Order: sequence, then structure tokens, then C-alpha cells
Amino acid sequence: GVHTEMYVDAFVDIARAGKINGSKKAIDRGRQVFAFAAGTQKLYDYIKENPAVMAAPVNYTNDARTIAQIDNFMSINNAVDLDLTGQINAESAGTKHISGTGGQVDFLTGAAMSKGGKSFICVASSRVGKDGVRTSNIVPHFNGEIVTSPRSQAYYVATEQGVANLAGRTTWERAEGLIAIAHPQFREELIAEAEKMHIWRRSNKSC
Repeated sequence: GVHTEMYVDAFVDIARAGKINGSKKAIDRGRQVFAFAAGTQKLYDYIKENPAVMAAPVNYTNDARTIAQIDNFMSINNAVDLDLTGQINAESAGTKHISGTGGQVDFLTGAAMSKGGKSFICVASSRVGKDGVRTSNIVPHFNGEIVTSPRSQAYYVATEQGVANLAGRTTWERAEGLIAIAHPQFREELIAEAEKMHIWRRSNKSC
């Protein structure tokens, strides 16, 4: 099933492959629900007069109480970077504002309230700039970046290196989990910074 703020091309492909039909949704059964759609012409042709999809007001799609009614809800959100406490920045590059808050907090909250629900923050462990320099997307601490979602709402964090479950973890356990899924090039550097911040115990090293 689909319940999302933004409807994109990938949903069309999955639906056409027969993997989305909404038959198990507790609400809006049989409908893919979204607040707005953006993509290629394929997407617009698919949603035009299609009873299998439903555009709804954002105060419905993003209401955590609406999301919570859907059992086993899996929310998937992106991020620019995270710090070692689990704070999530999804809207600035340093101090430069590049996006809005969007529905991230709404969907993190709704998924936490859903029976069997889980929330995932999915981000590449690093990025390569125009200058060819690789930078970690998991940083020791923020320096002016906007905190989109607090660390208390960071549950599963996934990179191509693995998945860290931060729910209910102590500060040092969060640091350990995030360093374990950071790009290998930056792990020792992150450990050194975590030690300076007194949120790392060398005896607990496992990554």
C-alpha cells in the first residue's frame, strides 16, 4: 500500500508490477494516497482519472493520527546528514538553507504510533563534491545545520554500509551504531571526535 506526501515514478513501476494494490490498508483501501505528485509524463498519465490513486489535502496525508491508523506502516525519509547523537538534518547544507522541513517529522511520528510501524532515515554514508573530495554524511556534531528531526525520533538509520537501530539507545550506543554504518574512510576520525565529546568508550568498539 501507499500513503505518502509525494508521489513519484517509482510507485508507478511498483504498482504496474503488481506489488501495490492497497488491499491490506486499514483506511483508503485500494487507493494509493498522496498530497502531491511530481515526475515524468509516465507518472501523470498513470494518475490521470485513475481510481487506484487519490490526491488528498496535506493536512490529511501528513497527519500523524491518519498515518497511525495504517498497521505496519513503514516511513522512508532522506537526510542531508546526521550527527553522532542521531539528530537529523534534511534541509540545509551547512548554514545554507536548501529545502523545507516537509513531512519528515509527521511521518516519523505516525510510523512510531502505527501498530507494527517502523521509520527509516535513508542516506548515503558519504558524498563526493564537485572538487572530487569525499565528505562523510555522518558527522560528529552540527555546526549551524538545521535540525529537521530530533534525535528522539531517529529510529532506523540506513546507509549502504548497513542499518543502525537508534530507538531507546544511550548516547554512546547511538554513536557506536552510526559510526558502524559510516563510510569506512571516516570511522577512525569519527571515533576520535566522539572520544573528545566523551560519548565513546574505546572498550565498546565494534565497528
